[in-house]
Amino acid sequence: MVDTKGRSETGPEVLPASEESELSRRLKDLDRRLGENRAGRPDESARARAADTPGVAMALRLGADFVAGVVVGVALGWGVDRLFGTAPWGLIVFVLLGFAAGMLSVLRSAGVAKPGPAPSDDFDRRIRRKE
Repeated sequence: MVDTKGRSETGPEVLPASEESELSRRLKDLDRRLGENRAGRPDESARARAADTPGVAMALRLGADFVAGVVVGVALGWGVDRLFGTAPWGLIVFVLLGFAAGMLSVLRSAGVAKPGPAPSDDFDRRIRRKE
């Protein structure tokens, strides 16, 4: 079927030469502007990697803090059990203490819990008062 302007409903629409040249000019202009914009920016993947680096470093630190607390607790618990023959109670108690120490370390590193007291300042003041 053909509509009132002579275009076929089933075939592609054919643009007049003036409209086609106008679209072609606008497309080239857009391509040029996009090229200028891309040339002025650094590589997107490099920027994404740089933005993720502090987050990855913090995640690794928090994970290491937690694992270190649990590992130290396991080592101390195993040592207490071997030394005193209290298996498995020393291991159970020290694993729980290691878990709590690891969580406290993670919370302090993340800034959720306040850091402990500064030992040198407080200790020096107490010693000087007693003398």
